[in-house]
Amino acid sequence: MNPIEKANAITSRKGQEKPISALTAYDYPTARLLDEAGIDIILVGDSLGMVVLGFPDTTHVTLDMMEHHTAAVARGVKNALVVGDMPIHSYQTPDQALATARTLVNAGADVVKLEGGIRQVDKIRTIIADGIPVIGHHGMLPQRVLKEGGYKKKGKTEAESCAILEGALALQDAGCFAVVLESTVPELAESITARLDIPTIGIGCKGPSNQQTCDGEIAVITDVIGSYPWFIPPFATARANVAGDINHAVLEYIASIQ
Repeated sequence: MNPIEKANAITSRKGQEKPISALTAYDYPTARLLDEAGIDIILVGDSLGMVVLGFPDTTHVTLDMMEHHTAAVARGVKNALVVGDMPIHSYQTPDQALATARTLVNAGADVVKLEGGIRQVDKIRTIIADGIPVIGHHGMLPQRVLKEGGYKKKGKTEAESCAILEGALALQDAGCFAVVLESTVPELAESITARLDIPTIGIGCKGPSNQQTCDGEIAVITDVIGSYPWFIPPFATARANVAGDINHAVLEYIASIQ
């Protein structure tokens, strides 16, 4: 399938019993493993700034970095939808947003993702008019972490909930084929999911007892496999202990050569 067909296939999953599965990847072997396992979406996230490059947040990530990692991921994928994250300061105007989207697509992304609601509508429409599908991203916006003084759960007040819902509807009206909702209270994620005709893909939005509130779920791969033990988000579930396995293997290697 071409990128538009892939995006449409994700949109068609709205409201289906089987949730959309999505994970981040930043390199060829990880992307290939995820693709061979049957993941629906692979996001080359600007989270690579923290879990790959060692920065304190995503605001240090540049377009050159995203282009490099997107190309590596794309070389390992045959079936999944590859999403390229548009890094901070790379989509400040519609023209710049289009240039950035083209750079990521030329590197191998099928579609692009950018953060924000109403203020991004003109940029999204410009990108889509060029034939590049767009995923929106609303709720908690990591690229605004410095302005907001940290990572904060969103939707705790009625005014904030209304603003996020309005932004999500604007993303849909602008032509996004899906929307990532990050760190919103479960009630808001569930409400937005019910209101939108396009899928919501949640991260940190689950309800009590791990209840699904969106049409799909996305996670950072290092959280899932336990390869970045120095920080684990409170909503993340580690399903392996790769850091421990690496430590054990290295200790065995050191012992074998002494």
